[in-house]
Amino acid sequence: MTNTYYAKMGGLPPQSQMLTGRAVFTDAYAVIPKGVMSDIVTSFLPHWNKTRLWILARPLSGFAETFSQYIMEVSPGGGSKNPEPDPDAQGVLFIVEGEITLTLDEKNHTMKPGGYAYIPPASNWSMQNDSGQPCKFHWIRKSYEPVEGINPPPALVTSENQVDAIAMPDTNDTWTTKRFVDTDDMAHDMCVNIVSLKPGAVIPFAETHVMEHGLYVLQGKAVYRLNQDWVEVEAGDFIWLRAFCPQACYAGGPESFRYLLYKDINRHPKLKI
Repeated sequence: MTNTYYAKMGGLPPQSQMLTGRAVFTDAYAVIPKGVMSDIVTSFLPHWNKTRLWILARPLSGFAETFSQYIMEVSPGGGSKNPEPDPDAQGVLFIVEGEITLTLDEKNHTMKPGGYAYIPPASNWSMQNDSGQPCKFHWIRKSYEPVEGINPPPALVTSENQVDAIAMPDTNDTWTTKRFVDTDDMAHDMCVNIVSLKPGAVIPFAETHVMEHGLYVLQGKAVYRLNQDWVEVEAGDFIWLRAFCPQACYAGGPESFRYLLYKDINRHPKLKI
């Protein structure tokens, strides 16, 4: 099956549309369905030209506190020479539509759908859309947590088609994960993976763990178990999970259910704020 990346944001629902929808925010999880990502909920950032964005997640005290996640839309001629104001922030970029040039440590990288970049803290980088079409990409940010004796990870620019899918044990390749970085490397304190489940595949138990998640559905549909609720999700939806929220799912058809998954890893929980 062909891999696709959902990127149809914007517009405004008609006045005739019913108000009832699937958006929900609880003390354990939030679901932001694709229909919520309209023109009137966009944001703008300093030093980004011809760019708007949808902020899907930001640190909230008492909820998910480790990361922020944006969907960026950069129009032709747009971009930024000073994209990241926080020298402690690391970032992951994942392209879902269009084409853009990432300049990282004075090297240019043309990024297209499926393109991935890891940007270490205090990096010298910029982005410019020199194409004739808008470019959309996810930008996930997290403050890097240094460890004595361990250097931060190096920069990495790659794409999904250059990463092998790793099958979960005893699933006959129906549940796979593409890991862009080696999560056993203690230099990393976050990772962004692509998880795929073929129609009918299942996460067969309610995962309950310390990692926070941002989960953006790239393709397909599924029924997700979140805490005590069953929630139907589809391409373009975003799920935001705080630590220890139970989670499982059944993948629906007719195509694979695929999502971009953030989680924090490899660090002690903070005991002091």
